Amino acid sequence: MKLRKSMLSISIVAALGFAGNAMAQDAAAGQAPASSQQATDLDAVVVTGIRGAQEKSLDTKRDAKTHIEVVTAEDVGKLPAHNVADTLQRLPGVSISSSSANEGGFDESDRVSLRGTSPSLTQTLVNGHTIGSADWFILSQVETVGRSVSYSLLPSEIVSQAIVNKTSEAKLVEGGSAGSVNVITRKPLDFANQISAEGSIGAVYSDLPGSTKPQVSGLFNYKNDANTFGFMAQLFYQERELRRDGQEIVGGFSTIAPDSAAAISNPDLAGVMYPNLPGSVYFTQTRERKGGLVEFQAKPSDDITLGLSAFVSDMDAKNYNRNYMLWTGNFVPNQAPNPGYVVQNGTLVHADYTGQTDANGMPVGYGIYDMISRPESAAKTGYVTFDAAWDISEDFSLKTQVGTTKGKGETPTQNIAEVVTGSNGGGWTVNGGSNPVDWYLNDPSGPTTNGFGTWGIQYYDVQDKEDWFSADASWFVHGGALSSVDFGVRYAEHTREVNSPYGSDPGNIAGALANGDVGYYPGDFGNDLGGNFPSNIWYFTQGALEQAVKNNSTVRNDGARHNYGSEFNINEENTAVYAQANFEGDNWSGNAGLRYVDIRQDIQYFRALAGTAITPDVSSLFGDFARVRDINTHDKVLPSANFKYTFNEDWVLRLAASQTMTLPDYSALAGAVSLSNLTHTGTAGNSDLEPIISTNFDASLEWYFADRALLAASVFSMDLDNYVKYGTVTRPFVNDQTGNIEDYEVTIPINSDGKVKGVELTYEQPIGEFFGISANYTYADGEADGGDPLVGTSKNNYNLSAYFENDVFNARLAYTYRSSFYHGMLRANQYFQDDLGTLAASVGYKATDWFSVTLDAMNLNNPTLKYYVADGHPQAFYNNGRQYYLNFRFKY
Repeated sequence: MKLRKSMLSISIVAALGFAGNAMAQDAAAGQAPASSQQATDLDAVVVTGIRGAQEKSLDTKRDAKTHIEVVTAEDVGKLPAHNVADTLQRLPGVSISSSSANEGGFDESDRVSLRGTSPSLTQTLVNGHTIGSADWFILSQVETVGRSVSYSLLPSEIVSQAIVNKTSEAKLVEGGSAGSVNVITRKPLDFANQISAEGSIGAVYSDLPGSTKPQVSGLFNYKNDANTFGFMAQLFYQERELRRDGQEIVGGFSTIAPDSAAAISNPDLAGVMYPNLPGSVYFTQTRERKGGLVEFQAKPSDDITLGLSAFVSDMDAKNYNRNYMLWTGNFVPNQAPNPGYVVQNGTLVHADYTGQTDANGMPVGYGIYDMISRPESAAKTGYVTFDAAWDISEDFSLKTQVGTTKGKGETPTQNIAEVVTGSNGGGWTVNGGSNPVDWYLNDPSGPTTNGFGTWGIQYYDVQDKEDWFSADASWFVHGGALSSVDFGVRYAEHTREVNSPYGSDPGNIAGALANGDVGYYPGDFGNDLGGNFPSNIWYFTQGALEQAVKNNSTVRNDGARHNYGSEFNINEENTAVYAQANFEGDNWSGNAGLRYVDIRQDIQYFRALAGTAITPDVSSLFGDFARVRDINTHDKVLPSANFKYTFNEDWVLRLAASQTMTLPDYSALAGAVSLSNLTHTGTAGNSDLEPIISTNFDASLEWYFADRALLAASVFSMDLDNYVKYGTVTRPFVNDQTGNIEDYEVTIPINSDGKVKGVELTYEQPIGEFFGISANYTYADGEADGGDPLVGTSKNNYNLSAYFENDVFNARLAYTYRSSFYHGMLRANQYFQDDLGTLAASVGYKATDWFSVTLDAMNLNNPTLKYYVADGHPQAFYNNGRQYYLNFRFKY
C-alpha cells in the first residue's frame, strides 16, 4: 500500500506538470518539487471519467501537506460548468455570487468567496500568479471596485486543475485573507501523445429570450519524441443571449416628511415610509466571449525547464436596460392618497392616487421611464509569463518567473433617454419583504418624448495592471526531521485606474426619437416573478436610441465633459520575501515560515469643491475639483504553520495557524463621490484605510474509508483586524440640479474588526460499480464590531450531487444552496441577497473513444434572485430563466 501511495503522489506531480506550474503546485500541495527527469518519465499518466477524476482529486487532497480542495479537468468536463466559478461552487467552503456591485444577479457565476467572507478576501491566481481583473458592468467598473476577479472571463475549458487553499503558507502569494484559488492550466509536456487534439462544437439555448447561440472550443498540442519541446494552443468562442425580467425599488423606501403637504393634510402619514420608484425592469444582453491560451515548454537539458505562456479572454457585453417606474417621489409628499390607504409598521403598504395638475395647470407625472443602452460595454483580461526552473543540484533547485497581466473594463457609450409618463394617477400594494410590490399606472402612455431628458455619451475606461518578478528556491535536506527549506522573493507593481475623459453634449434627441422605432416587452414578461405590475410596455429600440444619440450629440474632447469626480489612480508597489522550513517524519509532516511584505500605495483622486475658497485644480461641466494625493506605506510579517498527522492510510489530521493580509478595495480607498439628489444620500472613499489582517486557525479530520470515498470535518476561525465596513457621515455637496450646497448623508468605508467561525462537513462515496453521491455543508457565523454583518457571510451553504457512469453513459444532478448574505451598502442602507438554491444537470454519451455528446442544464429550477434591505423592505427581484448547453466533443 505504501508503494501505491508513492506512485499516486508521483502521478499527481506528472499530471500537474513541472515547468510553468510547478511553483503553483508546490505552493498548493505543500510538496517538494519532483525532478525534471521524474516529470519526463511519468508524463503519460492519464486519468479519465468521473470516478477516475474523483479519485485523482481525493488523492491530491490526501497527499497535500496543507488543507486544500481540488477539482480536476475531468470534473470540469462532467459537471455542468461553463466558467471556473461554476466548477468551484460545489466544493465545501466555497460560495459564489453572480454580481459584484448593485446591478443584481445574472445567470452566470461571477465571484468566488471562501468560508463566509467577501470575494475581495479571496485571492485568485492562475498558475500561481495574479491575473488582471475586469468587469463589463459600469457599477462594478466605477463604484464598487473590489479586489476580486470576475470569473465570467475564465472559461472552464482552460482548467487542468483548480486548487482551493484553505490554509496559508509563507510561500503563497499574499492577498487572500480567507484563502486562495489557484487555477492550473494544462502544459504541453503533460500530454501522453506526441500530437493531441480536442474540440467542441455546440450551442446554448436560453429559454427566457428563446435564443440559441454557438459555443466552440479547440485544443492542439504537440511535443517531440524526446519530450524536450512542446507547444499547446487553445481557442474558445462562446456567445450567449441573456434576458432578465425584474422589479427594482430604485429609490428604496423613502419617508414622508412631517412638514410635507401629504403629512399636514393626513397627520398619520408623518414619518411613514413608502416605496420610491418601483419599476418593471427589462434587461437584455448579448455576451460574446472569445480568446485563447498558448503554452510553450522546452527542456534544453535534464535540469532546466523553460515555459512561455500567454492567455487572453475578451468579452463583448452590449446590453440594454429598460426601467418603467411609478414616480412616487414626484407626488407622494405633495398629495394625500385616496381614502382606504393602509399603514402597517410605519410603512404605507397600500395607497391609490387620482391624477392631478400642478400649480401651472400641467398634469402631474405619476410615471417615469429610463431606457439605458450600452452597446459597447466590454471586459478583457490576459497575461504573459516566462518561467525557468533549474535543478542546480540534487540538493538545490531554483524557479524564476517574470510576467505581466492586464484587465480592462470599458463603457464607451451610454445612450440614456428618460421620459415622463402616466398622468392619471396610480398606486401600489407592498406584500412583505419576500414578494414584489404590486403597482400600477392608470393610463400608462404609449410612445412619447414628454418631459424628455438624456445624458448622452459618457466614456468610462478602467484598467487593472500588474508586472511582477519572483524567484523561489528549495534546499533539500537528507536525514532528520527537516526535509527542505523554501525561500524566495517577489516584487510586483500594481495599478488600478478609472478614467472618464470625455462625454457629449446632447442635442435634439427627443425630436429624433419622436418617430423612432419602438418595441414592446415580451408577452410573458415577469410571469416567473409573481406580483402584479405593468408588463405590456413600449420602448424605443436600442438601434433607434443609439442612432438618435449619435446623430444629435456632440462629443466633447476639449475637457468640458471630463468627469473628474469618477476618476482615480492607485499604484501599489509590493515587495515580499519569505522563508519556510518543511518537516517530515514517519507519520507526520508540517511546515513553518514567515513572509515579510512591504507595500507602498500612491493614491490619487479628485475631490469635488462644494463652493469653498479653494482654487480648483481642474474644472469641467461636472464642477470644480481639487487633486488629492495620499501616500501610504504598510509592512507586515505574516507567520504560518501547518501540521499533518496520518494515523494510518485512511485517517488524516490537519492543524494550521497563520496570519494573512488583504488590502482594502480600490473603491474603498479612492472611490468616486456618487450622490443621489433624490434621496440626498451617496457614497465616497477613504484613503486612510489600513490593510485587513486575519489571524486564522483551522483543524480538519479526514477519513478515506474506501476508494473514492471521504468523510471529513473541519472547524475554522478568522479574526479580522481592520476589517472594512461602512459608516455614514453628513457632508456638504453641490446639488448638480439646483446648484445649491446641500447636506448629503454619505456612506464611507471605515476600519473596524470582524470575525468568522464555522464548520465544514464533507461526504463522498461511490455506490456500487456505477453510482456515486457527494454532499457537503458549511456553517459560517460572522459579524463585524457592533453586531454589523460581514459582507458575504451566508450562515448555511450546502451541495448535494449524485452521478451515474458506465463505459458509455454518464449523468450527474447537482443542487447548490446558499442562505441569505449581506451584499454591501445601498443608499446608506444595508443590502442583502436572499436565500438561493440552484439545480443543474449533465448527461453524456461516449459514442467512440474520439467522439462524445454532452448536454448540460443550468438553473433548472428557474430561481428568482431576491434582494432586500436591513429593515425588511424589498429591494429587487430578478429572473434569468434556464440555459441548456449541447456540445459535440472530439478527441484525438
